[in-house]
Amino acid sequence: MDTVMGVAETDFTMITTIMHIILNRLLASFITKYDKLPSIIFRFMTWYKRLKRHVTVKHIDQEGFRFCYFTRGTPGPQPSILMLHGFSLNKDIWLNILKLFPKDLHVICVDLPGHGDTTRFLGESYTIAAQAKRMHQFVEWTGLNKKPFHLVGMSMGGMVAGVYAANYPSEVCALSLLCPAGVRNPTETDFFLRFRELVYSKEASDGTLVSMNEKEAEELLELCLHQPNFIKRQLLKGYLHDRRPHKMFFVTCFLDVSSAKSRYSLHDNMRRISAPTQIIWGREDKVFDSSGAEVLATAIPNSKVHILERCGHFIALERPRKSAKLLLEFYRSICGAAEDKKEA
Repeated sequence: MDTVMGVAETDFTMITTIMHIILNRLLASFITKYDKLPSIIFRFMTWYKRLKRHVTVKHIDQEGFRFCYFTRGTPGPQPSILMLHGFSLNKDIWLNILKLFPKDLHVICVDLPGHGDTTRFLGESYTIAAQAKRMHQFVEWTGLNKKPFHLVGMSMGGMVAGVYAANYPSEVCALSLLCPAGVRNPTETDFFLRFRELVYSKEASDGTLVSMNEKEAEELLELCLHQPNFIKRQLLKGYLHDRRPHKMFFVTCFLDVSSAKSRYSLHDNMRRISAPTQIIWGREDKVFDSSGAEVLATAIPNSKVHILERCGHFIALERPRKSAKLLLEFYRSICGAAEDKKEA
């Protein structure tokens, strides 16, 4: 009887052990999949949006450098639109706005140097002046500068766009800056102060800047979005997941952009901007304070300001409909004036 009981206990122990192993493996598999879930959702949503927007992804390679971009529409008598995204994002951030643009409008959304699928070199300079110069190469290679175009930039992309318009005034017929970086704001946000302290307190080889844990990622989303919802959170988490393999690049890029000679590039060049300029800013922007809008408007002669209520830093995600409406109205006001002048 004792022998039978011993065998039964042994069998039970073996079964329990096997069940533990199976459960642990299933749990590990689930955790792994869950960890990748934001990236999976992000990729699916991006693929679906590109399909719905009828955009065409293209590459252009010259001099050992590749630019990746997508385009919709074809060049015509009216100016094309070139759109530049922000730090650590990519061209897909514009898809929500592009949904509301006329399909025959020629629009190009490009991955900035080192971002998305555009060439990424750790040894290259990523100061704003260097990025503006690279963007000029892109414009020349694609023939976009055959006639003046409407240049749109958000956050870091806004700083690049502003410097581009100052350096190449004959190529830009209109400029739209969405919560651009690079302005000496009367009010500097706590976010930017903490972020800068974090960067300068660490070696460039330390990946803490990019390799955030779940709690830190959530805090970042709360700062960047005024009214976070599930879809917006998953999109931004997708960007965070996708940039992790390239953490060294983003640390290098941030250090270059925030260096003494680059940090206030837009402010230093704003008086040289001659193109009609539109400035759009979220009232609740916790990354770059909206007081920067008036700083720019005071310095740029032909400019107008739009402050969006109930909107944080990621304007393209939070207020795509309003942003698209303002961009189109501004575009048509400039294009209409140009056409009237030509006919006269």
